[in-house]
Amino acid sequence: MNDCIFCKIVKGEIPSNKVYEDEKVLAFLDIGPVNKGHTLVIPKKHFTNIFDIEQDDLDAVSKAVRKISPAIKKAVNADGLNIMSSNGKAAGQLVLHSHIHIIPRFKDDGLKHWPQSKYKEGEAEEVKKKIKENL
Repeated sequence: MNDCIFCKIVKGEIPSNKVYEDEKVLAFLDIGPVNKGHTLVIPKKHFTNIFDIEQDDLDAVSKAVRKISPAIKKAVNADGLNIMSSNGKAAGQLVLHSHIHIIPRFKDDGLKHWPQSKYKEGEAEEVKKKIKENL
């Protein structure tokens, strides 16, 4: 992707604060961090999101997330971490290059989780059935 900002970072055309790199993965500090240490982990190869990433690349990204997470937590003395990925514009994905956020969390950082709801009578069973049909 010629205009993908993450592809440009991989190619070295745009500077970044790299914290980890291997053959398939690059991790760098987010330029608009939720909290200090907020890191993005991306496959070097361009994929839009979870719907098209190849399994080998997803595995490599997952292994890197597992390796990097304790280092981030310790480096910023975080109380915990959120590890998340937004997939599609409706989910809040801003850069259309597959990536995982590692977001350090602190007891009093003021961040709230998304609201929860409940299934109506029989609705969970129907949703479960539809998911299984699509596997």
